[in-house]
Amino acid sequence: MEENYKNESMVDVAYSSLVGFAKVVSFSELYDDVCAKLELTDEEKKNNISRFYTNLSLDGRFVTLGNNLWDLRKNQTYDKVHIDMNDVYNDIDNDTYGNYDKEEIDSNEEKEALGVEDSDDDDEATDEETSDSDDKNL
Repeated sequence: MEENYKNESMVDVAYSSLVGFAKVVSFSELYDDVCAKLELTDEEKKNNISRFYTNLSLDGRFVTLGNNLWDLRKNQTYDKVHIDMNDVYNDIDNDTYGNYDKEEIDSNEEKEALGVEDSDDDDEATDEETSDSDDKNL
């Protein structure tokens, strides 16, 4: 029996598709199946792919398992889909360590702790030298 998907949203059709697949599928395979069921034209497929991906990501019924593989959350155990946010924030901290703007550091104690030299005097001297040389050229 052929189902009529015309009045359903793309994510609802995706849900039905994943129930029917009963396995983990790639995003492109899922999107192709949804587009076929909704009978979308190539132009409609091209225009809707990013919206579909966003809606799929935000819908709590779906979960990505990495490598752009998708499944229904109810089919996966908590430990497979749970992301420990402490690990994420530690990675961010490690990636950004030493990546700071010297001008945004407020106190001399912070500068000393980070090993940053105070270069405000050098900047002013450079500005004065530049303006002097500009005056001479006029």
